[in-house]
Amino acid sequence: MISSALGTRHSALYLHGFASSPDSQKIHSLRALLVPLGVELVTPDLNVPSFEKLDFEAMVECAGRSARATRAIVGSSLGSVVALELVRRGLHLPLVLIAPGLGIRDQWLAKLPPGDPIEVFNHAVGRPMPIHRAFFEQMSRIDVDREPPPVPVTIFMGRLDETIKFDRVASVWDSWKASGKLAAGSKFIEIPEGDHGLTAFVDRIAPEIHKASDILSGNP
Repeated sequence: MISSALGTRHSALYLHGFASSPDSQKIHSLRALLVPLGVELVTPDLNVPSFEKLDFEAMVECAGRSARATRAIVGSSLGSVVALELVRRGLHLPLVLIAPGLGIRDQWLAKLPPGDPIEVFNHAVGRPMPIHRAFFEQMSRIDVDREPPPVPVTIFMGRLDETIKFDRVASVWDSWKASGKLAAGSKFIEIPEGDHGLTAFVDRIAPEIHKASDILSGNP
C-alpha cells in the first residue's frame, strides 16, 4: 500500500503478453485511467532471460519477485498464464485476465514453421525477432487452466479475437463454472466487438482492476 497526495494507493501487478513489453500502448492507457483511482501498475519485463531464449519458469520467477506488496494480478494473453501459475504457487491475489491464453496448449506447436530459432513479429520492437523453438515446446506442456483459481477472477474476452479463439476461452470458463469451485465474485465479460488487444476497451477494464485491487481491503 502506497500513500500519496491522492490518498491511500494500491498497486497491481500487470503481466504483459507474448512479444510485448511494459511499454505497450495498453499499459500506458490503463495507467492513465488507474492513477486517478489510486492504483499503481507494477509492470515487469517478462522477456527473460531474453526474448530469443524466452523461458516460462524465468517469467514466473520474474513476476513473483515483482509482486511484493501488490494487491491484484492483471495478466494479458500469455501474461494470464503466468498470473494463473503465480496463484497456483500460492500468491493468492484477485485476478483480472485480458484475452487470456486459456485452452490453447495444443496451438503452441500447431502452426509452427520448421527450424530453430523461429522468427516471429515482436510488437515491442516493431519487427520480426528470433526465438528458440524450445519455448513453444515448453508452453505446449503448461497446464494451468484445468481447475479454476482459488481467488476471484474477472476475464475480459473479445468475440473478434484474432489470436485466441473466443470459444476456447469460453469453454474453459464453462468448465470452471461447472466445477462449482469458482471463487465468489468471479465473472466473464464478453466484448462483442473486441479484438485480441482490447486496447480500445481500457475504459471498461480499468474499473475492474481498481475493484480487484480493493478486494483485500474488504471494500465492495
